[in-house]
Amino acid sequence: MARRHATTKGFKRTASLLTGRIRTASESRGFAQSRLLTHWAEVVGDDIAAIAHPVEVSYARGGMGATLTLLTTGAQAPMLEMQKEQLRTKVNSVYGYNAIARIRVTQTAPTGFAEGQVAFGHRKPDVPKEIDPSLRARAEETTAPVADEGLRAALERLGTNVLTKAKR
Repeated sequence: MARRHATTKGFKRTASLLTGRIRTASESRGFAQSRLLTHWAEVVGDDIAAIAHPVEVSYARGGMGATLTLLTTGAQAPMLEMQKEQLRTKVNSVYGYNAIARIRVTQTAPTGFAEGQVAFGHRKPDVPKEIDPSLRARAEETTAPVADEGLRAALERLGTNVLTKAKR
């Protein structure tokens, strides 16, 4: 029987390289199921994922009845408090048994603190607004004496941005 040669030519899938590191990082925070972290939005839904994310799972001394800690802003905490039981059910469906007995909601400021910087959802990219042609012409006129093309283009963009912000 002929031996089959590898067709990957030494390359590995990214998922296979990162699985061990993700598992190590998530286990250091108490997450036995890294899927809870990597697929948080799928587990709890987009509306909850936008306002909270899991921080830690701490286990009691007996090993059963863990506590899931969620991080949210102060304004969203009462909303999460009312949905604790539904969240616990959804999270336990990932584990396959009642691993999480309690959910603790931790509030944070909208800005500040190393771990509590609230950027739960992805921002939509800013859509560039139309620039007034007279402002662009004024920036080009001001940077015309600059000999270096790259520097002139950068100064034109800077000048256009400054003039646009000043006009608002």
